[in-house]
Amino acid sequence: MRSPHAFRNGESPTSRDRTHFHSTVTAQKLRRFNSLILLLRLASFSFSLASAVFMLTNSRGSGSPHWYDFDAFRFVFVANAIVALYSVFEMGSCVWEFSRETTLWPEAFQVWFDFGHDQVFSYLLLSAGSAAAALARTMRGGDTCTANKAFCLQSDVAIGLGFAAFLFLALSSCFSAFRVACFLITGSRFHLY
Repeated sequence: MRSPHAFRNGESPTSRDRTHFHSTVTAQKLRRFNSLILLLRLASFSFSLASAVFMLTNSRGSGSPHWYDFDAFRFVFVANAIVALYSVFEMGSCVWEFSRETTLWPEAFQVWFDFGHDQVFSYLLLSAGSAAAALARTMRGGDTCTANKAFCLQSDVAIGLGFAAFLFLALSSCFSAFRVACFLITGSRFHLY
């Protein structure tokens, strides 16, 4: 009877513990892939932070409407602030991965964490932007935008920036999905191993 730790096919005790060999081309592809993810996360952070700031500063005085008087505008502010914080965390995780050449958490947890949160926060931004766009359209048909054009314009800008943040986060989510698929197929988050 063979031992469960017996070596097969000429394996040696150290061949199981070796890390994967990377050629220069593979290392360059990995760096390029990680750089693209970092760039998408930076864009998502920038647009969501800008949207939150535009919405936060959208008050013109005592006679004008305030953003916090409208539930949809509060939703835009909160959703974009949450995504900005999440994007900062994910950018830190990307920088960690660049510098240490390993994930912040165990690889299986990291790929599912990134994919799950990218999905949830993408849909959060999409629903916030959709609700606010419907409200902004309704306001344009009433007296609010005729009397306070600057308020409506700044609201539209904040909503548009939120949709741009959604676009970049959705693209990042596609790359996260690619990492999950690679992990399920090959056991690694990159298909190049």
